[in-house]
Amino acid sequence: MTVNKNEFFRQATIRICGSLNIETALDRCIQYFDRFLPVDEINLSLYDPELNVLKRVAKVARHPEGDLSPVWQLPEGGKRIWPAKWADMDDIEIINRPASRPEVREVFEMHSLSLDVSMMVMRLELEGQRVGFLMLRTSGTNRYSENHSRLMLMLHEPFAIAMKNAMQHQELIRLKDILAEDNQYLRRQIRDLSNSEIIGADVGLKHVMEMVRQVAKLDSPVLLLGETGVGKGLIANAIHYASARNNGPFVSVNCGAIPETLFDSELFGHEKGAFTGAVTLKKGRFERADKGTIFLDEIGELPSPAQVRLLHVFQERFIERVGGDAPIPVDVRIVSATHRNLEEMIRSGQFREDLWFRLNVFPIQIPPLRHRKEDISALAYYFIEKKSIELKLQEKPRLAPGAVDQLTDYDWPGNVRELENIIERALIQYGKGPVRFDSLSNNEQAQNEIPEKSNNHKRFLSLDEINIMQIRQALKVSNGKINGPGGAAQLLRIHPNTLRKRMEKLKIPYKLKTRQHSDQKG
Repeated sequence: MTVNKNEFFRQATIRICGSLNIETALDRCIQYFDRFLPVDEINLSLYDPELNVLKRVAKVARHPEGDLSPVWQLPEGGKRIWPAKWADMDDIEIINRPASRPEVREVFEMHSLSLDVSMMVMRLELEGQRVGFLMLRTSGTNRYSENHSRLMLMLHEPFAIAMKNAMQHQELIRLKDILAEDNQYLRRQIRDLSNSEIIGADVGLKHVMEMVRQVAKLDSPVLLLGETGVGKGLIANAIHYASARNNGPFVSVNCGAIPETLFDSELFGHEKGAFTGAVTLKKGRFERADKGTIFLDEIGELPSPAQVRLLHVFQERFIERVGGDAPIPVDVRIVSATHRNLEEMIRSGQFREDLWFRLNVFPIQIPPLRHRKEDISALAYYFIEKKSIELKLQEKPRLAPGAVDQLTDYDWPGNVRELENIIERALIQYGKGPVRFDSLSNNEQAQNEIPEKSNNHKRFLSLDEINIMQIRQALKVSNGKINGPGGAAQLLRIHPNTLRKRMEKLKIPYKLKTRQHSDQKG
């Protein structure tokens, strides 16, 4: 068939560049190309040598073969073959018998694709920069000729332009999705935190709330001190919403749950391609908190290198993304919290004194629940209301006579968080009421008190002893399970990695309850 090349180029270019939707453009092309050459599929793709994958930008096919994902993993052996082929690729290449090409056959077999096809692959470059490749495929072998390749080479530039436009269009959509996700994430945090109530603000926490009102209107750093579970997150939230930054984001970070290798990426973000797996730009927590407040919980868990980088942010008020070299200014109010004694950590060399000076501008000590037992009754009724809704109970259960006394008589080593867990457990056990707290019997409390070796007098528990007791109790309830629903981490309201780290530090064995059962059987 005689082809008018000028008309072919004009008509094909109109179809290639005639739509912002690249799939629509390719679908028009496949209909038009059918008059001049065999084609069942047109595919625009990129090859990533570092990850050894093919990334599909767009594809249309008459008879789709399988449901290939946008990212197509190549065989491990391809790491030695494909980068060289990508670098030395011809302008256009005909592959009429894939079975005779070992590297192509291996890919087809890996993805269970038919080898009874012919392909034509054209390299796409624009202004000297590789932008990907175009592949035409049709069923049957030996279907493409040199005449077909010369015809397609005429369309190199239109396809390269369309490819680059498609990639830029997809990048804009991706950034728009990231922005929407960021907004959703921040709105969810704002909604969850703003719905939280501070029970005892006018009673046991009255002094704390007075200090919150004093410092909230300022931008000074605040350090919240107190045992695990006393509600440091709620106080941080109260500081934010009482401040002039209350229309900005409130971003919470559990420093103890971030592995040191991911610290920079999580807090400061990374550029696309900064490391293997960094396929997109990512904003860090500090950028997300711009014009708002960042809450650094468990600040005492930070390793020394991370403390240095955090001190730099305090001093300079800008961050640099991993893989980037441009400083990004951040306007962030920093509230931190810890249950550890930072002054002791400074003396032992575990915490930087200069960072502590920055953090400790306005310390607020939050009392444990056992020192504000006047709040227990109000907290109990609040959690019964909250948990009844969460558990979808038809009626809010009533408390059995003496139930509040049971709660008040207990010392609550796990503080408000333990009270919340005990209430939830009781509602599961006595969902139809009346609700009792038999697990807080004198026998159980006696087991939780660690006696002095020299006499029988009770003594105050250390923070480590409280942590050991709480973790053992949670492991017992969860039958040794750490992750997932009903796991010890969920019961303790902490990240599983944080729990494992504390168990290792406190030398608490895994599968605690399972081992106890085994001991009893023995």
